[in-house]
Amino acid sequence: MTTYPRPTGPLKLDAAIGTAPRIVEAAVTAERHGIHRVLVPETAQDPFPLLAVAASRTTTVEVATGVAIAFARTPMTLASSAWTLQGISGGRAVIGLGSQIKAHITRRFAMPWSSPAARMKEFVSATRTIWNSWQTGAELDFRGEFYSHTLMNPLFDPGPLEQGEPLVLIAAVGPLMAATAGAVGDGVICHPFGTAPYVTEQLAPAVLAARSKAEAEQAPWTKRPFEIAGNVFVVTGRTEQEYEHSLAGVRERLAFYGSTPAYRAVLEHHGWGALQEELRALSLQGRWKEMGRLVDDDVLNAFAVVAEDPATAGRLVRERYTGVYHRVSVAQAPESDPALALDVLDGIRHG
Repeated sequence: MTTYPRPTGPLKLDAAIGTAPRIVEAAVTAERHGIHRVLVPETAQDPFPLLAVAASRTTTVEVATGVAIAFARTPMTLASSAWTLQGISGGRAVIGLGSQIKAHITRRFAMPWSSPAARMKEFVSATRTIWNSWQTGAELDFRGEFYSHTLMNPLFDPGPLEQGEPLVLIAAVGPLMAATAGAVGDGVICHPFGTAPYVTEQLAPAVLAARSKAEAEQAPWTKRPFEIAGNVFVVTGRTEQEYEHSLAGVRERLAFYGSTPAYRAVLEHHGWGALQEELRALSLQGRWKEMGRLVDDDVLNAFAVVAEDPATAGRLVRERYTGVYHRVSVAQAPESDPALALDVLDGIRHG
């Protein structure tokens, strides 16, 4: 029987905790709220040292990259950072990986780009091979199309961890990357620019088919349960001003994602493919503020949970996404108060 069943409640709760300098305070607060996993993205700062600091001041909450950019690294550099975090955290590390897009990989990171789903599959396979070498002492011998790792001297071998290797989750927007997550990952991270129907009808079947094949081949990581993690846009507020900020910010964020060709398939799934073309045209003209006005209420309510108060928002998230995701985090408008997301998460649990 596959270890990827249809998700059942209750939803586990994850929280993005931002970046320095308040990372410790945010992690401790999240743990006190009963949050299961804290997430640090790779935007302007490296998530690994931030998570190491967060782990040093907490005891139970999992510490996760949400997400780290795989192709900005090699499997060896990722393996080392992740192994270190797993040791420091006492086995609480979760490695969320994303591919980014070609422009960032080639022009910002000066790294190669090609066949992202195939490259990600090989990247994770190589990383697991490196970890296995450190954990068991096996000779390192990975040779693939994109990566080759065949040298490991004792000086550079950190040795085994009592807790074993960390979990690896792969961010996916389309079925190809979702299948990659099912084949070599411990879970898939679904982008906030995704709806419950899109996830259940497009991504979940791809994950399930690939996961079943990996289990039939007795891949070692399939002994662990597979999880689907969702990042959910929420429009809400504790005051009218906070609500209006949330509403405008989420509309603009949806418009930004919708203008990107890589996300067109999600809109097409709902018959909104033409919207992508309109948003794209405005983005090329730099008319960012106008784009948000093209996101009407039908589109907004498909992609976001909208409620006038955080408790109601949390209840609606629970009702919509129980059975879709195993765990959720809240995607907010830019410059929102992090405490608002915690209030929504409290609403999921108690609302």
